Amino acid sequence: MARYTGPVCRICRRENQKLFLKGERCLTEKCAFERRAYPPGQHGHGRIKFSEYAIQLREKQKLKRLYGLVEKQFRAYFDKAERMKGVTGHNLLSLLERRLDSTIYRVGFGSSRTQSRLAVRHGHVLVNGKKVDVPSYILKKGDTVTLTPESQKVAAILASIESSKNREAPQWLEVDHGSFKATVKDLPTRDDVTIPVEERLVVELYSK
Repeated sequence: MARYTGPVCRICRRENQKLFLKGERCLTEKCAFERRAYPPGQHGHGRIKFSEYAIQLREKQKLKRLYGLVEKQFRAYFDKAERMKGVTGHNLLSLLERRLDSTIYRVGFGSSRTQSRLAVRHGHVLVNGKKVDVPSYILKKGDTVTLTPESQKVAAILASIESSKNREAPQWLEVDHGSFKATVKDLPTRDDVTIPVEERLVVELYSK
């Protein structure tokens, strides 16, 4: 499936928000968004008046790019969230947060969602003791995520864990960095999504 492979710093600039797509680099002075906090392109410095549709579209694009999804994948998550009980927007965020690659990032086993996706793809992750190499795997309450014994010695993963120790883990996850283990205590709620996103706008866009 096609996936965006261009410069990711342009995404943050386009969405006018730091999405931490490059992990620790986003916290340094090398961050492109800090140096050029305006949209890319020759008209980036201009004042743009957004229509209602454009505002909704930008919110959807921001959420889609944050989790590294293409349109077909994102729409499938929305359709699934719409069929679930409860608020569609909250269901959508819960599904996205429970993706295996996103969870790996949230517990600090990867410095970014991209690195976490690669860790899953390369077979570094076990779910309930079984190897899972599908980044889109949706975790359930009670699931346990661990790293394989070989992966516990990988320098990039160890560096990610070390740098994430000062970062508070989500309430719905129980993390033990010492044993390279994380447990899904409960399903994530709206309060567990820390990025400023208005999921209501995404629902309105797809409901037209």
